[in-house]
Amino acid sequence: MFIALKLLGSLALLMFGMKGMSEALQKMAGPQLRHVLGAMTTNRFTGMLTGTLVTASVQSSTATTVMTVSFVNAGLLTLAQAISVIMGANIGTTLTAWIMSAGMSFDISIVSYVGFFLGIILIYLKSHRYIGDFLFGLGLLLLGLTTLRLTGNEMDLGHNEAVLGFFQSFNPHSFMTTLIFLILGGVLTFCVQSSAAVMAITMILCSSGALPIYQGIALVLGENIGTTITSNLAALSANTQARRAALAHMFFNVFGVLWILVVFRPFINMVCGWVGFDVNMGKDTVSAATFAANTAKLSFVLAAFHTTFNVINAGILIWFIPQIEKFVCWVIKPKKVDEEEDFRLHFITSGIMKTPELSVLEAQKEIQSFSERMQRMFGMVKELLNESSSLMGKQKNDDSFNKLYSRIEKYEGISDNMELEIAKYLEQVADAHLSDETKGKIRSMLREISELESIGDACFNMARTISRKYLGKQDHFTDSQYDHLHQMMQLTDNALTQMNRLMLGRKESFDANRTFNIENEINNYRNQLKSQNIIDVNNHEYTYAVGTIYMDLVNECEKLGDYVVNVVEARMGIRQR
Repeated sequence: MFIALKLLGSLALLMFGMKGMSEALQKMAGPQLRHVLGAMTTNRFTGMLTGTLVTASVQSSTATTVMTVSFVNAGLLTLAQAISVIMGANIGTTLTAWIMSAGMSFDISIVSYVGFFLGIILIYLKSHRYIGDFLFGLGLLLLGLTTLRLTGNEMDLGHNEAVLGFFQSFNPHSFMTTLIFLILGGVLTFCVQSSAAVMAITMILCSSGALPIYQGIALVLGENIGTTITSNLAALSANTQARRAALAHMFFNVFGVLWILVVFRPFINMVCGWVGFDVNMGKDTVSAATFAANTAKLSFVLAAFHTTFNVINAGILIWFIPQIEKFVCWVIKPKKVDEEEDFRLHFITSGIMKTPELSVLEAQKEIQSFSERMQRMFGMVKELLNESSSLMGKQKNDDSFNKLYSRIEKYEGISDNMELEIAKYLEQVADAHLSDETKGKIRSMLREISELESIGDACFNMARTISRKYLGKQDHFTDSQYDHLHQMMQLTDNALTQMNRLMLGRKESFDANRTFNIENEINNYRNQLKSQNIIDVNNHEYTYAVGTIYMDLVNECEKLGDYVVNVVEARMGIRQR
């Protein structure tokens, strides 16, 4: 029982250490990695190379995949480019196996203690705490590997009759045995939710001499498929492009397993030859020291196989990326959903995000969508005003007017729902350990969604005012009033256009003064129309009631302009005036 607890505890150390390393690296270089991923995917080859380098850097193929899918959603990458990056991510993640094989073969515990010592100093210095987090995570990873190796030696699985009997019950030359261990590897990875943990167990079993190399590699192949099952299940609640990317990832690994099964033993023998492992060496034919030295190479055989397999698989499939793209698009059709009835968030998806830094990126994409939706809603208000002017004098409750008003009403409900859902998501993200920069981003984003929801309220207020006048018995607006309202709405629409230009671009290249100038124009025009309205009512150009409704619309436009400025200030990091 004590040894079993040591085994489970060391696996937990290993998994937690990898998680800490990955998150620390993303905190240090998250924005830069995103820019690299967006800029270096001009073709399938650079895309694969970029995926390899980024994944090797952050030690997380999941993080790379999530960034890639978010770029596809934002239109920065095509699905074909994303597939090439995911192929590269599969190669980059093999670096983990090499780190683990080194930990299984050598005593590297001194490195873990040095990592703890330097890490805690840097964490308390605060200015370099992310490097400290990384070193602490590395220390935990290496300590977990060292403990795993020692526990494996302590268990002496190579002389455990029960364990040996279990593995010897399978015919080593049977194809069915290979399939059983392949399925077992996939199931274990799916249950543990960590291919690294299953790889570590495989290395212990093989290095002890208990598990033959062929069955061990079958477990490794199963791990490759098990990781894709997890991502596909997580993508079920995601948007179409995310599900297509997850399916492409599964196709990549399943195809690789199918062709490797055809050349299974010759391929493994070739890799063993490279590493210098003698497949035919038995316990009884050589001395115990020679046999132990030979089995010690097995962890390197597993790492070499993992890398070679993924490199060759990517080398084959990179030429068929257009065909893979067509296949996943054929399998996963886009959902036919009426946009006005679609209350589901498009970018924020439960289960896919693994790190808070990347979760913020997804939330930003959702806010961009929110911002664009609000400008579309304002466009409907302009259209509603035109409908009301063209239908005056005709039969009331006209279908086209009512349908348009209903759409605006639904948009208002959607804006309320989006604000609550994004805020709830950001609150969950804020509970994690974040960099100061990311904490500031979350505060700004919460302010942005609040102001965007206010824009939706202003649009709906205008629609209700137009509807009240259309369905009531008030007199028509004069031609000059319609002209003034159209000019005011055009200024407001210009402000919304500037806001969306900022939300979709980079704030470094945006001139906020343009938005402030438009706001000044709106304020001055509102004051001018207010003064003119008093004169026109006194001159009996129209009734006081018509003038009140007219000024309600003008004032709502002015309020909406203020909300736009608040969104721009929040995005630019300018304190509220």
